[in-house]
Amino acid sequence: MDPMVIILAAVAGLVVLTAFKGVVTVSQASVRMIERLGRFHRKAGSGLHFVIPFIEKPRRVISMRDGVLRENAVIDLRELVIDFPPQSVITKDNVRMQVNTVIYYQVTDPFKATYEIANLPEAILKLTVTTMRNVMGNMDLEESLISRERINAELRETLDAATDKWGVRVNRVELKDIAPPDDVTNAMEKQIKADRERRARVLEAEGFKEAAIREAEGRKQASILEAEGKRNSLILEAEGEAEARIKIAESEAQAIAREFKGIHEGNPTPDLIAIRYLDALKEMSKDPSAKIYMPYEVSSFVSSLGLVKEAFSDQDKTTKDHKEENIRDI
Repeated sequence: MDPMVIILAAVAGLVVLTAFKGVVTVSQASVRMIERLGRFHRKAGSGLHFVIPFIEKPRRVISMRDGVLRENAVIDLRELVIDFPPQSVITKDNVRMQVNTVIYYQVTDPFKATYEIANLPEAILKLTVTTMRNVMGNMDLEESLISRERINAELRETLDAATDKWGVRVNRVELKDIAPPDDVTNAMEKQIKADRERRARVLEAEGFKEAAIREAEGRKQASILEAEGKRNSLILEAEGEAEARIKIAESEAQAIAREFKGIHEGNPTPDLIAIRYLDALKEMSKDPSAKIYMPYEVSSFVSSLGLVKEAFSDQDKTTKDHKEENIRDI
């Protein structure tokens, strides 16, 4: 075979191979930074691209996956997660503890993320540790354990402002775990146990107090009801007696009224009225506690008594005369 043909075939094969090597495919939500002769030339988004061999090449960047730093030519535009290993932090009251942090971030400007920072994941890690130590260094142990949301908010705000010039947006920062020393943990457990026992005693005392109050209120209510019952009974008894007396008085008044009506209808003489008055006074005088009220027409009553007296006197005189005549006859 002619050597020239062989050379031409080899050159053609090399050209084809080089052309295939220059074909670059970029996945969705990813981007490659293409450099031409060492300078940034263009940004290759998702799809098929052709890179001129030996003249253009993708810029390689450092990324973190599964906690391991890797060099890669593709910049992922999705939200990424970095789970940092536990870091030592000293609180305001000089307690050293281990804090594990998780950061959710997203590359918003691939150009800045590539050319403004050399190692983006490591820079975020160092910045997170420094910021976390500053934030938690202003808190004591108890405050740091109960203020996770506050710490997360302060970390996210500080990191987001610092990473903006790197073309990165920090979406969330979460404290995954806070591990105080063993002696502090034991002391906290004892404190929690003592606090629970104290609360149990307080609740028990409050229960006894509530029971005593309810029992006293029950006795008080029973006494009130009993007193009200006695009072109502006495009231009803008094009302019954009063009503009975009223009925008796009404009956007596009606009887007297009927009697006087009969007397008046019979047109009695003054002598008869006087005699009835005397009978009534005689009956009333039998009761030592009875009170005798004189009628308003006292003059007529006295004159009637006078007539009655004269009548009795005349009768006695006549009787006496008859007795003397009988004695003379004897």
